[in-house]
Amino acid sequence: MVVGGWWCVPNALNKFTVSPRDHLKSNPDGSITLYFQAESPGKALEPNWLPALKGNFIPMMRMYGPRTKNPSILDGTWEPPPIVKVQ
Repeated sequence: MVVGGWWCVPNALNKFTVSPRDHLKSNPDGSITLYFQAESPGKALEPNWLPALKGNFIPMMRMYGPRTKNPSILDGTWEPPPIVKVQ
């Protein structure tokens, strides 16, 4: 793990990944919003937060054993949801 580089940002929570193991908070419609930003989105949403650098950064997604049948990232029938920059 590279801390302080493109991959991991030193932070008070000592948090370098975001995953369902963090007990993510769902939106009322069942969707999940993840926060990749320098400032906390608030204590209640910190499970969904990955501290990031201020300014530009590179989001990365790790895939384990992708499906070979539809929907699959391998044949393009599944794509990750878009990343939306919010001001």
